[in-house]
Amino acid sequence: MSENVRVGLFGIGLDTYWAQFAGLRDRLIGYQKEIASGLEGLGVTVCDAGLVDTPDKARAAGDWFREQNVEVLFLFISTYALSHTVLPVVQKAGVPVLVLNLQPVAALDYDKFNSLGDRGVMTGEWLAHCQACSAPEIASVFNRAGIEFHLITGYLKEPYAWALIADWVAAVRVKAKVRDARFGILGHYYCGMLDVYTDVTNLASVFGSHFELLEIDQLKLLHDGVDAVAVRAKRQAFAAEFAVSKECEEFELNRAAKTSVALDRLVEAHRLAGLAYYYEGTTGNDSEDLVTSVIPGNTLLTAHHVPVAGECEVKNVVAMKIMDLFGAGGSFSEFYLADFVDDIVMWGHDGPAHAAIAEGPVGLVPLPIYHGKPGKGLSIQMSVKHGPVTLLSVVEGRHGQISLLCAEGESVPGPTLQIGNTNSRYQFAGGARDFIDNWSKAGPAHHTAIGLGHLAGRIEKLAALLKVGFLRV
Repeated sequence: MSENVRVGLFGIGLDTYWAQFAGLRDRLIGYQKEIASGLEGLGVTVCDAGLVDTPDKARAAGDWFREQNVEVLFLFISTYALSHTVLPVVQKAGVPVLVLNLQPVAALDYDKFNSLGDRGVMTGEWLAHCQACSAPEIASVFNRAGIEFHLITGYLKEPYAWALIADWVAAVRVKAKVRDARFGILGHYYCGMLDVYTDVTNLASVFGSHFELLEIDQLKLLHDGVDAVAVRAKRQAFAAEFAVSKECEEFELNRAAKTSVALDRLVEAHRLAGLAYYYEGTTGNDSEDLVTSVIPGNTLLTAHHVPVAGECEVKNVVAMKIMDLFGAGGSFSEFYLADFVDDIVMWGHDGPAHAAIAEGPVGLVPLPIYHGKPGKGLSIQMSVKHGPVTLLSVVEGRHGQISLLCAEGESVPGPTLQIGNTNSRYQFAGGARDFIDNWSKAGPAHHTAIGLGHLAGRIEKLAALLKVGFLRV
């Protein structure tokens, strides 16, 4: 996977200036070095092509960026520059471009500037601050050339500008890692959930991910090879990460632990970054025994950065992975009910869950029946940590268009359903009624991924990098 995300950086300037204004070029290169250092501080490898000030240098820089396999270009407008030093770089590199229109300072000291006395020196000082001069020229050329770009305007040490840059870097990193991710599809869809059905070719085209089709027999074979030592070790993991109810029978705990070990080995064997699953089997057979014992193991996988989506919701495991890569978690959820007195919406599921983002202990409890599914077994009971949250769904539209749908809200305290399921209370700015209507009308499948923090800005930037639609409810 793309652990070492590489980004390109180049500055632009006008070579005619260097002989006219002493020290200007070195000063602008110094600003560019500050930007390179700031980007490196965000955890990416910076491939810096230096200051590009002629068309020949532009073509060479574009070729070099392709060799470096960069994910995105950061174009720093260091001073006024001709657009013919920009277009070849971006055309040859063939990756998204972010234009940094960053002045050295928020505002000139006008009195100090005007007291310099020498109009030549003053002009050189102005040129060190005239980054915005090239912004419309670059935008015009990109628009005419059909090149998508994104503009960040501000000043060099401005926290607001660097927050935007950090969001873009996070989105670039997630795009690269989702592209290199291998998602497993185990079993088949829950029959009749038409909203969940998806075009995997379409998902692979948009996200670049690999989708590995897995057989339940593969899991069964691994399950048969699990010994008592591995089961005991997994039982210890259960005890460490779950609040295991005294109601859980030893038989069920051992059954779930053995299946959990087999799931770990399946993930390892196929280098999976996520898994969507569903299977029923027939009453009393080995497959039914497996699928009724997966929730604890799948919850552990999800908590340890291998998200698992039930009911074979492939679109949603991609959403869960995106949220996890943003560092937010991403728990598998669906509408549970509305409380119009407290004006909250409850979301939850019968598992798996993201145990790493729980509010308080994560309960492991027995369920006498899995609603809508065969058999019985162990389940997860938890709520998402109180505070800001973001919901994300990968939506597949009428003509196959993929879009990212998100909403920001708050996970709030209050009573939940103690039914052996995950469920949490969420408040949204427009109220429960409008949220349910607007979210539903956007056309997602009925599952979503819920993560910690407010991430709509980063998700919007990811959608732009992927060239897919974005909607915030």
